Amino acid sequence: MPKDAKLFSPFTLRDLTFKNRIFVSPMCQYSAENGVPNNWHLVHLGSRAVGGAAMVMAEATAVRAEGRISPADLGLWNEEQVEAFKPITQFIREQGAIAAVQLAHAGRKASTPKPWETGSKVTEKEGGWIPEAPSAIPFSAQGLVPRELPKSEISGIVKDFAAAAKRAEQAGFQVVELHAAHGYLMHEFLSPLANKRTDEYGGSLENRMRFTLEVARAVRDVWPAKWPVLVRISATDWAPSGVKGWDLEQSIILAKELKKIGIDMIDCSSGGTLEKAEIPVGPGYQTRFAAEIRKAADIPTTAVGIIIDAIQAEFILRENMADSVSLARELLRDPYFPLRAAKELGVEVKWPKQYERAKR
Repeated sequence: MPKDAKLFSPFTLRDLTFKNRIFVSPMCQYSAENGVPNNWHLVHLGSRAVGGAAMVMAEATAVRAEGRISPADLGLWNEEQVEAFKPITQFIREQGAIAAVQLAHAGRKASTPKPWETGSKVTEKEGGWIPEAPSAIPFSAQGLVPRELPKSEISGIVKDFAAAAKRAEQAGFQVVELHAAHGYLMHEFLSPLANKRTDEYGGSLENRMRFTLEVARAVRDVWPAKWPVLVRISATDWAPSGVKGWDLEQSIILAKELKKIGIDMIDCSSGGTLEKAEIPVGPGYQTRFAAEIRKAADIPTTAVGIIIDAIQAEFILRENMADSVSLARELLRDPYFPLRAAKELGVEVKWPKQYERAKR
């Protein structure tokens, strides 16, 4: 394997240079109280920075309390949360990594229990809330029926995203990602499977994209021009044949519009709108979306989806399918995957001084 592995080449977006092309995907930990991060988040995120990833992204972080997936999700709607994030982002930066955060609103998939708890919803009596969505369509028969957002409230959520972005900067993050994937609020507006509105936020593709583009524009306007903004999308709903959902063709159009606004990279995932979608899961199964969006929309992409070894990651980059790879489960199994990958690819990388005795 050549020692000029692309996986460990620098990559620049705006004024930020990433030391390699391994990013930590946002992975919900369901371990916060009132949206406030704690020692679990410090160790979880900090250990991936110690492990050599170039960008460490905090999980889906709600822009308002009603936007949490569960009552145990992170948030950035108040100053207490900002202060609690500061030591975490400082530690990430001290390891030579870039601290990022995914800003989110769960839409109709909000007010659910932690994955290891029973049930499919948290009722108001149990400390939950009524979810907000483009249309009053529940995600599942067992889920809560969301309330349809009146047009008068949509602009308020756009402002919530912008306010959360400002707080993210105060908290020490240098990258924000907008979560428009996995069946959450922005994706719900995009997909005709979840959006049955008849006003200017529903119906045509232009109308269904309106909310996501408004959020992207509002965040780009307040985020420092020197730092990048990413958007995670689901490139397809994996709708069955004959059912019109969100798909790759529409994703390419959206990516082009996001690029015009000044969005710097598309994080290419898929699914989340349909409870029982048939998804051909396998190693690198979503990589083709990153490749096609990168080529057709002429915008940098990061590839996700069961990327589990160094050779696979290097192949994705060398074949120009994406500009970076974002790992999730593999980094849960091994926070030090980047250090191991460098050894496998024959690349010399800097280890933490505290760990150098184990390098050879």
